[in-house]
Amino acid sequence: MTHKVFIDGAVGTTGLEIAERLTGRAEFELIVLDEARRKQDAARAEALNAADFVILCLPDDAAREAVAMIANLHTRVIDASTAHRVAAGWTYGFPEITGRDAVAGALRVSNPGCYSTGFIALLAPLVRAGLLPADWPYTCNAVSGYSGGGKALIARFEADGDIAWRGYALNLGHKHVPEMQALSGLAHAPLFTPAVIPAHRGMVVEIPLPLGAMAGMGPGKGPGMGSTDAFRAALTEFYAGSPVVSVSQEPPADGELLLRASMEPWDGLELHVLASADGSQARLVAGLDNLGKGASGAAVQSLNLMAGLDETAGLRL
Repeated sequence: MTHKVFIDGAVGTTGLEIAERLTGRAEFELIVLDEARRKQDAARAEALNAADFVILCLPDDAAREAVAMIANLHTRVIDASTAHRVAAGWTYGFPEITGRDAVAGALRVSNPGCYSTGFIALLAPLVRAGLLPADWPYTCNAVSGYSGGGKALIARFEADGDIAWRGYALNLGHKHVPEMQALSGLAHAPLFTPAVIPAHRGMVVEIPLPLGAMAGMGPGKGPGMGSTDAFRAALTEFYAGSPVVSVSQEPPADGELLLRASMEPWDGLELHVLASADGSQARLVAGLDNLGKGASGAAVQSLNLMAGLDETAGLRL
């Protein structure tokens, strides 16, 4: 069976990479509008309603408008914007966290944010298992390739070769924070400090844990606390059998993790649990491609499940 897919916003970075992952796949037929028609509401509405699956790669307001144009009960939507990530009636498109069956059966799926993917992947399983408290004020430090910032940011980075680091969301109002809090089951919004570096793609997300202070009685001895070995074991069990998420069992031999500017497209997600010698401090670290599992790869994974296909079809793993 061939499924008709319309990517609304197909000329943006996320849309282009989704289309690349669908190219040559007989399971899908892309509905494509030419340059003039893709900006016409009537043409877009026709495509939105003719499709079996719609993938929205649009700004938030435009994504809401696109959903409102759908006048039938069969067109299923994956929204890569922020508009619906914590909205009622939408399923969060992180199958490893929300469940593959939930994503497979959903009419409306919100694609996770790139930073949120790393944060939630690390923290949600440990909070659910009672190994970390839900009411701790967590912090999250992260760096990303500049491609996640859209065409304007890409142009600025590529035009100015002197930028080495760009900190942003300095007002602490980053749009990913609501989903990070909600999907991890936290009582408090995390303090999130993102930055962009001069690499086209790639991302590292870190959650530092002062375990001694968190337990109040030394590492691993307070209520709702666990050891770093327990964290690693719990994450390994949680993602057992996942073809996308892996958990490193040993710290890097040289004590370093690298994010290379030459990174190739990748749809996987690698998690690390790192600890101080006395166990009083830990670092939970996620490595991913912000355009892969952090955007386009995640959308294709959800699309595969919704279409009843192998979730890894077309992915770069």
